[in-house]
Amino acid sequence: VLFWLKEEMAPQEFTRRLTTVIARVDEIMQQEIRPLVAVDIIEQLHRQFAILSGGRGKDGAPIITFPEFVGFKHIPDEDFLNVMTYLTSVPSVEAASIGFVIVIDRRRDKWSSVKASLTRIAVAFPGNLQLIFILRPSCFIQRTFTDIGIKYYRDEFKMKVPIVMLNSVSDLHHYIDKSQLTEDLGGTLEYHHSQWINHRTAIENFALALKSTAQMLQTFGACLAATELPRSMSSSEDLLMSHTRQQGKLQDELKLLGKQGATLLSCIQEQATKSPTSKLSLNEAENVATMERLLVQLNETEKAFSQFWSEHHLKLNQCLQLQHFEHNFCEVKFALDNVLAEQAEFTDIGDSATRVEQLLKEYKKLEGKGQESLEKAQLLAVIGDQLIQSHHYAVDSIRPQCAELRHLCDDFINENKKKHDILEKSLELHRQLDKVSQWCEEGIYLLASQAVDKCQSREGVDIALTDIETFLGTAKEYQLPSPNEFYNQYELMLTLDVKAKAHKVLQKLGDVQEIFHKRQMSLMKLAARQTRPVQPVAPRPEFSPKWVSPKICQPSTLVSLAPHQKTSEERYVDTDLNSVEKEDDETKFEVKNEEILESSHDGENPEPEQLDSSKNLSPSRRIIRDLLETEETYIKEIKNIIDGYIIPMDFIWLKHLIPDVLRNNKEFLFGNIRELYEFHNRTFLKELEKCTENPELLARCFLKRVSLCSQLK
Repeated sequence: VLFWLKEEMAPQEFTRRLTTVIARVDEIMQQEIRPLVAVDIIEQLHRQFAILSGGRGKDGAPIITFPEFVGFKHIPDEDFLNVMTYLTSVPSVEAASIGFVIVIDRRRDKWSSVKASLTRIAVAFPGNLQLIFILRPSCFIQRTFTDIGIKYYRDEFKMKVPIVMLNSVSDLHHYIDKSQLTEDLGGTLEYHHSQWINHRTAIENFALALKSTAQMLQTFGACLAATELPRSMSSSEDLLMSHTRQQGKLQDELKLLGKQGATLLSCIQEQATKSPTSKLSLNEAENVATMERLLVQLNETEKAFSQFWSEHHLKLNQCLQLQHFEHNFCEVKFALDNVLAEQAEFTDIGDSATRVEQLLKEYKKLEGKGQESLEKAQLLAVIGDQLIQSHHYAVDSIRPQCAELRHLCDDFINENKKKHDILEKSLELHRQLDKVSQWCEEGIYLLASQAVDKCQSREGVDIALTDIETFLGTAKEYQLPSPNEFYNQYELMLTLDVKAKAHKVLQKLGDVQEIFHKRQMSLMKLAARQTRPVQPVAPRPEFSPKWVSPKICQPSTLVSLAPHQKTSEERYVDTDLNSVEKEDDETKFEVKNEEILESSHDGENPEPEQLDSSKNLSPSRRIIRDLLETEETYIKEIKNIIDGYIIPMDFIWLKHLIPDVLRNNKEFLFGNIRELYEFHNRTFLKELEKCTENPELLARCFLKRVSLCSQLK
């Protein structure tokens, strides 16, 4: 805003009110009918050839007294006219309209003086006359001349008012009350001519000062209303200070004028405060009324000026506030735009947890840098709201700037939250990948730390399986994700580099989990120690060696297959893990070969104690013994099938290895093997054990259970 914005009526109203004050001052001082003031004719007034004592006739007509004055006829006509004009303008218009009563005291004078007085009054008296009283000369001759002269020269005086000739002041008291006459006329009215002149001069000076001040305020107001504001804040501040200084001077003058008026009023009223019985004369009362009316106009002037200045000062301040606001707005907006630009350029989300943590620290510094600008913008928006609420003239300019500031603040805050969320999500992603990598490394170390020689026994295998199951149980603590869940959760965070890293880590996780599964299967096979459930029994074991299982010929085959199995696992693990799996697989097959070889060795070379004990048994008991051994082996093998194949089909980590056609279809693959196990373990084996002491019950046992066995099988 380059120019002073103002209400159109403000300076006009101020000028109108001051013009009214000036007009009322002229009316109070009756400037229209009294062009003169006391100071202009101060010398003539001090000669006291005519006085306005303040007395009133019976009908309230003002009394003008012509006291005895030597050389009255020598007074210049101009001086006489000025004094008469001034005296007749002092009473109020209402009193002057009644007409003036003139008392001419010529008791010590001559007829020539009386004649001169009447002639001058008839020619130059400016007011309305009601009655003329003349105190005749006390000298007999002069009184006679006066009576004759009045009779013969009445028409010459050209007066249409009665002229009453009085011989003494006592005769005058019949017409005018003593209280309205001065002491020289036998009355009681106190009148001090010099005091009257001083009061009149002071009142008129006060009125003139009031009028001049009002005119000066008019000029000052017009100057303020036409003021063009500078473009810079410093120039606006200088202008405001200059106007304030001028206003202060004028305000001081008004205060001084008010003090002068109050002092003058108290001086005029002093006569009435001398004693409880004292009261103001009509002159004094009129002066008091005049001063009170002038003070009212002074008060009106102060109110008008105060109101105009408050509006002008308010708008000057508002203009300066607007300039400050717009200046601060440009600075804050520039700072916020820079911060937002830096935020927009901050696109790196890191490729590792350490890098993301470093980015969070860097962004925190950027956020702290913008926080000061944010607080300034928020404070400036609040200041703008206050300006709007205070009815600032530039509301239409301030409101959109406040809205823009809040919009920038919201953008900064939202962008901060967005960046923080992205970086926190990125940190969570990389920490999750680090956890997965750590879990895989720990898993690889676990597999590598499982000694092959300790897995030669069932206890060692169980310990290894337990360690593996315990470690797999830690997957919940690490919150290992599935690839689909991971990609769904962090889809927006996956840049090409991060996606490649995540793919590599998740692939490693899958490989390690698969290796664990294979290691579990290998260990479970070792734990099973699979052998044929039924072995042939020779009819005459004492002469024929025990039949050797065809598995004896398999070691070389198994050994030759071991490298092939090792090669299939190499695509899932790195070099260290491959070496561990290689050793594991070789150990597994070596254990199997040793078991088979030991079994075959025992069959070919029975110990002497066993041969000797079999010789002592009857053929029927040997049959029962072989049946029991065969049955126990059969039950054990069925149990191994259930524990090694059926139960693991329910393991979650093995689900992906089961074909879809067999998943949830164990009965299709294994049939009623569980019922067979329960029958042979709990029923048929018990029946065979009973036949050990009574071989004759053997046939009945088979016949009794043949139908049930047929149903189960």
